[in-house]
Amino acid sequence: MSRAEQPSRRTVLAAAVAAAVVAGTGPAVADTATATDTADADRAPTLLDARPREGTPTVDNHAWTTYADWRRGAAQGTRAVAGPRPGLVIGAALGRVDYTDPHTQKTAAWEYATWTSPVHRLSVSATETIASWNADTPAGTWIQIELHGTYSDGTDTPWYVMGRWAAGDQDIKRTSVDDQTDGKSTIWTDTFAIDDATTGLRLASYRLRLTLYRKPGTKLTPTVWRLGAMGSDVPDRFTVPASTPGLAQELIVPRYSQEIHVGQYPEYDNGGEAWCSPTSSQMIIEYWGGRLTPEQLAWVDPTYADPQVDNAARFTYDYQYQGCGNWPFNAAYAATYKDLQGVVTRLGSLGDLETLIAAGIPAITSQSFLSSELTGAGYGTSGHLMTVIGFTADGDVIANDPNSPSDPAVRRVYNRREWENIWLRTKRYNASGKLSSGTGGVCYLYFPAHPTARQRKALAAVGVR
Repeated sequence: MSRAEQPSRRTVLAAAVAAAVVAGTGPAVADTATATDTADADRAPTLLDARPREGTPTVDNHAWTTYADWRRGAAQGTRAVAGPRPGLVIGAALGRVDYTDPHTQKTAAWEYATWTSPVHRLSVSATETIASWNADTPAGTWIQIELHGTYSDGTDTPWYVMGRWAAGDQDIKRTSVDDQTDGKSTIWTDTFAIDDATTGLRLASYRLRLTLYRKPGTKLTPTVWRLGAMGSDVPDRFTVPASTPGLAQELIVPRYSQEIHVGQYPEYDNGGEAWCSPTSSQMIIEYWGGRLTPEQLAWVDPTYADPQVDNAARFTYDYQYQGCGNWPFNAAYAATYKDLQGVVTRLGSLGDLETLIAAGIPAITSQSFLSSELTGAGYGTSGHLMTVIGFTADGDVIANDPNSPSDPAVRRVYNRREWENIWLRTKRYNASGKLSSGTGGVCYLYFPAHPTARQRKALAAVGVR
């Protein structure tokens, strides 16, 4: 859980949009200046003011994952590889560049190669867009993900950096990049957002660019298996219509508490108190069979219970954001486990969650609420992640809530009507009575690299392929 009822980072940033300084990003291989923000690690996104026509889609989720997909992009030094899990690797590097890590101030030379996706025209002209990627980055390699879009008025965005990422933390410190705006849109940590959606301006299309890096003179390479983005235009709302229960089923998912990690490794966002995102991620990773070896966990104090949660916090940590709640970083971490994929998306209803649960796919959801708005929670939060694992016979939500005093206490049952409203709304009032934001149905989905036919059908039903 984030620090209870402090202003969420997204709320603070949204208020600052009008005063943002226009700052272009450099080329794919350039270092970009960054600034520090120490607000909450797990947070709600910017307030969505768009009002699409009732009944129109609100989410477009697109990804490049197949050998044919990788072949269709514009490759400069990269090549597509076939096989059970097609991907993109460095073929012949284009050249070398120096990168100064803003978090260590160390400068190192790297060979690089790039791949640029075809243009994807959004079926939903978007007020917000969040990229996701799944990759293997052996020691001595890392990747950068960028987005370039075209607005509904025909003008173009800059190339925005959506993340500089490595599975480890020895070569570079994985990081988002602040201070990116063109006066029409801004990157808030992991999210592209239109600055003023009331003007009607939207993102109409985009393309993504990958830059793959390796130590010079080696044959090392990252391998990228999945690259995509979720664009959304969710209606502005304090409440959503009540849904009708349609499923009574519970998945058996490991239970982990973030609270038993309070004070551990404070360099990763002050320890376990703010580790709801990586703790939730670890639950679902292990549900799918993901395990760490004793060697991988050897760095953790042996007196700590559930050391894999400490590991998840370390390897989802965003050094610019200074927290473990970067949504795509969590999805990318999940995909470092064998045969797992991870994406960030938005769902439209509890019916979507029921469809996934029925196919054996749990989901990590993001929500913010007052303690009085969710019966039995016992806390309020400006942004919190929990894992939905099923529904009772009455349709209430069964969640593994990491904000619990112990592992056995993690399983909770929450009132369906209360829960769906706090998750799906985009507007709310915080503990100070001030207008604040909600996530509009944001969730992480982790699922097998080779889903069953039933799982594929369920994922496709919620817009994920």
